[in-house]
Amino acid sequence: MPKLKTHKGASKRFRVTANGKIKRSKAFGSHLLTKKSSKRKRNLKTSTLIGKTEFKKIKEMLPYS
Repeated sequence: MPKLKTHKGASKRFRVTANGKIKRSKAFGSHLLTKKSSKRKRNLKTSTLIGKTEFKKIKEMLPYS
């Protein structure tokens, strides 16, 4: 069976933690920041984990991680 290719877009966006969970960064934190509150911008900086509905799909895109 041939090797599986890693989805390069997914590999740039997601990281697999030591426990096998998938980490992602939050959206809407790159521009138009003047209208957003400091609290909202601060919360957008932090990373979060992928939900269980998308987990299988993303895991298939990252076969060797």
